Amino acid sequence: MDVLKRTTAECEAPTVCRACEARHGGVCAALSFTQLAELNKHSSRRKISAGEEVIGQGERVSSYSNILNGVVKLSKMMADGRQQIVGLQFAPDFLGRPFLGESTITAEAATDTEICTFPRPLIDRMVGEAPDLERKLHIQSLKELDEARDWMLTLGRKTAQEKVASFLHLIATHIDPDKGSATTFDLPLSRADIADFLGLTIETVSRQMTKLRKDGIIVIENNRHVVVPDLNRLRYAAGND
Repeated sequence: MDVLKRTTAECEAPTVCRACEARHGGVCAALSFTQLAELNKHSSRRKISAGEEVIGQGERVSSYSNILNGVVKLSKMMADGRQQIVGLQFAPDFLGRPFLGESTITAEAATDTEICTFPRPLIDRMVGEAPDLERKLHIQSLKELDEARDWMLTLGRKTAQEKVASFLHLIATHIDPDKGSATTFDLPLSRADIADFLGLTIETVSRQMTKLRKDGIIVIENNRHVVVPDLNRLRYAAGND
């Protein structure tokens, strides 16, 4: 009976939402179908090329987004122009902070990315009307807090090899992880960006990549494509017991 109800209800969702990649994993899963239909009327899909900004630090926030596919790079800039990558977001993450009038970070597509964008006032209103949506956003915020704490440990205490392995493990477990014995992905960041993210030099990143390759923990093809034959070995190399 429950399965029948879910199937019937799913058929009531807007067609574009039923086919959406982030429909069940993103914040939209917390909305009723009436709310989903309303959101669909005001949402729009947008393709962003790698290197293109979604929003800049200090810009007025007029909309929020769900990441449908691709990787978004988050960074902060100091007054003198120095910049630091502070995080990555993947599908089906929610991009934005409800009730925040001005963006505190720059969000830029690290790879070719597709997002679904919603007007800020509509989401802010729905957060107050839908406890499940508020809870979903709260859970994502707590998840990001936990990941930030883990990354503080990575940057503060891990060796160069463990840092590079931690980065690769992060990507392997967030970008379309393969269900079989091997995980494959294209690096979403340049060597320079990886170095910035890890607090290392480009030369150190390249050296550690080579060492991981020689140890058989990863396979690198065409300088960007990575194969991880055994995710547990990569996890161990990252210093995660």
